[in-house]
Amino acid sequence: MKRGILSTIYVRFERPRTPDELEGIYRESYRDCPFVRLLGSSRLPELSAVNYSNFCDIGWHLAAGGRMAVIFSAIDNLVKGAAGQAVQNFNIMHGFAETTGLQETRNAESRG
Repeated sequence: MKRGILSTIYVRFERPRTPDELEGIYRESYRDCPFVRLLGSSRLPELSAVNYSNFCDIGWHLAAGGRMAVIFSAIDNLVKGAAGQAVQNFNIMHGFAETTGLQETRNAESRG
C-alpha cells in the first residue's frame, strides 16, 4: 500500500450539470494552483502518482443524469500534509514563488 490519502466525495446539484460545465468549474477554481492536477473524468487519481510530491490529483465522474458528481482526490499526506503546507505558506507569506522547495521528486511516468 502506498502512503497517502485517497478521498471519495459525493456532491448533489440542484440542476443537472454537463461534463464540460463541471470541467470548467474545476479549471477556473484551480487555475492558479500549481500543485493541483485535474484529471477530469478521463481517469481516477492514484496514490502512486502523488507519492513523494506536493501534488493533489483530482478526478470526477458525473452520475444520476448530471445531478450528482463523485469526486476523487489523492495526496501524499507526508509531503502535501503539514510539512508541505508549511513550506508553501511560508513561500507565499514571504513573496517567494509558491513552488520553491516543493518541486516534484518523481518522474513524469509515475503520474500515469
